[in-house]
Amino acid sequence: MTGTSSGFGRRLTGLALARGDRVIATARTLSKIQHFPKHPNLHLMQLDVNAGTKEIKARIDHAARVWNGIDVLVNNAGYGLPALLEEGGASLMFRQFQTNFFGVVNVCNAVLPYMRKKRNGTVVVIGSRSAWKPERVRVNNFSSLKAAVHAMSESLALELEPFNIRVLLVEPGSFRTEGILGYPWDCSNPIPDYDEQRAVGRVNFSKTAGKQPGDPDKAMEIVVDVVKGEGCAAGREWPLYLVLGKDAEADIRNKCAKVLKHLDDWNDVIRGVDVVWLVQFRTTVYLDSTLHRPPEAPASVHPPDQLKTALKM
Repeated sequence: MTGTSSGFGRRLTGLALARGDRVIATARTLSKIQHFPKHPNLHLMQLDVNAGTKEIKARIDHAARVWNGIDVLVNNAGYGLPALLEEGGASLMFRQFQTNFFGVVNVCNAVLPYMRKKRNGTVVVIGSRSAWKPERVRVNNFSSLKAAVHAMSESLALELEPFNIRVLLVEPGSFRTEGILGYPWDCSNPIPDYDEQRAVGRVNFSKTAGKQPGDPDKAMEIVVDVVKGEGCAAGREWPLYLVLGKDAEADIRNKCAKVLKHLDDWNDVIRGVDVVWLVQFRTTVYLDSTLHRPPEAPASVHPPDQLKTALKM
């Protein structure tokens, strides 16, 4: 489990232990997770998801030797730096993608060989409803990277299905986790045209602290239920998506309705771009019965097989 020093990761560690699971809790700095009570089923390990591929693989290989394998991987490590897209630029976005996206990819790739060998496993990815609602000034960069995580998780689920490895994409709304709003707004490259947007964004970003509607303990209890097939998940089919929070539900429904409205409003344009096959028929009258049938037309002018079938009908 990555990113266990605070937030969802810290809670998920305690809940999993309470439910009888063995946990390898990781953090970039080991001292930040030394506060966990001693437990025979808890192993603490340093893991920086920003490290190179080889170093991450070496750390995961060590983790796999602790209890002879890895059954469940939880990708939770991540952070968000509030900024406007043009002001923050590619460098700020890359820093966040390095942790929140490429970190997830590298950790997954290091763990998957162990799961494929057993033909069994579960990969949990902590995403965000922000992937569905990027139209908020304060989370522009964060929304972009979570959208990438969302798409990657969907693709990964398809690739891993033949190996009986499940993927769970958790998409929480706004929850009262410590430190979630602890990063300052990046103002290193202020552009005057954005002064008003920046000011509004900074106010909105800070005023939600402590007022988020979601209870993180309840949310992580549900994640454990789903992974174990117990509690609220007992008897239900495996969900690729786990949306948590009324605000997340509202944002996703609104985005789906917005896209569906576009498909309806622009339906004639959307459907008007396909290739139309025009078939010319030529009638030839043979007056001399001794004339032979003309040679076949070159293949390049033959209609496609589907159209030949349609013409015969």
